[in-house]
Amino acid sequence: MKIGFVGLGKMGGKMVERLLNHGHEVVVYNLTSKEVDEAVSKGAVAAKDLTDLVGKLDGRKLVWLMVPAGKPVEENIAELVSLLSKDDIIVDGGNSYWRETVERGKKVAEKGIHYIDCGTSGGVWGLQNGYCLMYGGEKGACDFAEPIFKALAPENGYIRCGESGSGHMVKMVHNGIEYGMMQAYAEGFEIMKKSPYDVDLEKISRVWMQGSVVRSWLLELIGNALEGNEELDGIKPYVSDSGEGRWTVQTAIDFDVPAHAITASLFTRFESRENDSYAYKLLSAMRNQFGGHEIKKD
Repeated sequence: MKIGFVGLGKMGGKMVERLLNHGHEVVVYNLTSKEVDEAVSKGAVAAKDLTDLVGKLDGRKLVWLMVPAGKPVEENIAELVSLLSKDDIIVDGGNSYWRETVERGKKVAEKGIHYIDCGTSGGVWGLQNGYCLMYGGEKGACDFAEPIFKALAPENGYIRCGESGSGHMVKMVHNGIEYGMMQAYAEGFEIMKKSPYDVDLEKISRVWMQGSVVRSWLLELIGNALEGNEELDGIKPYVSDSGEGRWTVQTAIDFDVPAHAITASLFTRFESRENDSYAYKLLSAMRNQFGGHEIKKD
């Protein structure tokens, strides 16, 4: 299948490489040329702008956006709608707020174009392990795009969640849960760190991966972060948030759901920007491990 792909950042570039490895043709565009050149070296076709990208696609066109939420999504959609034809498809694979996605879907549909919202999880490890995909949109359009979902995801790793907005809503909740899980791990490891025992925290994380009820990929990444640097030297205890936790808390309020753990974990990230603790360092290290998010250095 031949598709257009816009946005070759930390995840986008690896997604393109995975698609190429599965035999798909990919026409790529990025604001900076270095990433385009790298994708071309792996077999992609370069486009100088969106007009060029759409012009290099055949038949029913599918363009995947992997750009930051907000204005970048709006700008790309506005231009693509003027270039695409009836029944063509735009996929937003980033972390857009699901309520905004619903409104975008309505506007795109007025032009006869389909809009699929696809929550994408897997971080910088997706090339190797595959990306978990949660998407929403008109079923026929989703079925047409299924070969792309199948190539990007591991076996049984993709699902149509429902109509427009459902994919981004599910991914938002996924990330809200992630906030809570990370917070629980960080607090638990700080308790062990401050105990009177000389506990090897890296080895504890490895042991817990073997049959424990708290085993998870995040726990594996904690072990990676602690390997050779249990004190987390060089990492500032400053934990950023990229929006999904805030959206989850707001949605919980809208739906009258008492989301205590997720809300507390979000507020703790705010608190980290004013205080110092081992838990905050570990939270920052976890974000860097799975998503390549920037660590603030001491």
